[in-house]
Amino acid sequence: MELKDKIIVVTGAASGIGKAMAIRFAAEGAKQVICADLNLAGAEATASEINGIAFEVNVAREAEISGLIEKVEAEIGPIDLFCSNAGILTVGGMEVANEDWQRIWEVNVMAHVWAARHLVPRMIARGGGYLLNTASAAGLLNQVGSAPYGVTKHAAVGLAEWLALTHGDDGIKVSVLCPQAVRSEMTRGREDGVASMDGMLEPEPVAEACVRTIREETFLVLPHEEVLAYMRKKTENYDRWIGGMRKLNRQYGQLK
Repeated sequence: MELKDKIIVVTGAASGIGKAMAIRFAAEGAKQVICADLNLAGAEATASEINGIAFEVNVAREAEISGLIEKVEAEIGPIDLFCSNAGILTVGGMEVANEDWQRIWEVNVMAHVWAARHLVPRMIARGGGYLLNTASAAGLLNQVGSAPYGVTKHAAVGLAEWLALTHGDDGIKVSVLCPQAVRSEMTRGREDGVASMDGMLEPEPVAEACVRTIREETFLVLPHEEVLAYMRKKTENYDRWIGGMRKLNRQYGQLK
């Protein structure tokens, strides 16, 4: 899909990958880029750079996602591309409090579900549309030091797969973004963590990788090319792969 003249929504657009996406999509000639974020001032700052429109949205609430979709479609036009990009990190394992598990589940998984629930039927009715869901390399591999992050990102990838296989014949295109470390508020103070072992990317090349993938209409967005090799090693010999991950766990221990 070419992005010129398209109406695009980006959640988590106040900073990091979301901000870079919004700016890059505008440079491609998008008709309108809607910048949504819980941080309204940040969303407004991004929107001001690209003559976009800002919305305050808490993606952990279905009503706010459905309200965003309804308002954009009623007042601006049909959404061609919805980038469900907002995400959070919770450090720890089984001891993480139930409310923190629930919060990360809502943001990292259910936000994608709710966006699809309220938008896919509209897209099907008009002949198609595009969903770009941000997951993580942790959704293909795992995350040392964070069970909630690894689990929810696996679920996000699984949902994207399901949407692609279920609604591809309806004209719905789906891509899932799975980077390793990207410089953002989430990675601030964790520059030496395990996710950075292959280098920490700036948000701009990640957004560029998204544009290429959307243009080619392929499923995986892998800004860190090494991730594909790690995936192959995982499927070739699961036990050896787990052994390697145990080594990383010993090396990096708890996330900083």
